[in-house]
Amino acid sequence: MYNIRKNQYIFGYLEQISNEMATVDNIRNGLIDKIMSIKNKDFLLALDKLITSSSSESEIVELTKEQKIMLEMSEEDIKNGQLISQERMDKRNLEWLNEM
Repeated sequence: MYNIRKNQYIFGYLEQISNEMATVDNIRNGLIDKIMSIKNKDFLLALDKLITSSSSESEIVELTKEQKIMLEMSEEDIKNGQLISQERMDKRNLEWLNEM
């Protein structure tokens, strides 16, 4: 039962990340489209400076409580030898999804 709950939590988390990435991709693509339509050289230079300065800052990512818990659980699994191959995990995940 513990592994099922853990897998459900992992799937939920992965789905959330996937949705966030889709949103990030949509925002990025929308920005690219808008930038491509800008003809004002000064505006583009200012935008370039803004993007360059913000991307050069080192960003520290703070993990959520849930992410920390998942990492701790994973570390415990590794210590206890509770490992399976990616192929086996993929098969288990498909079986679980088919049961829904």
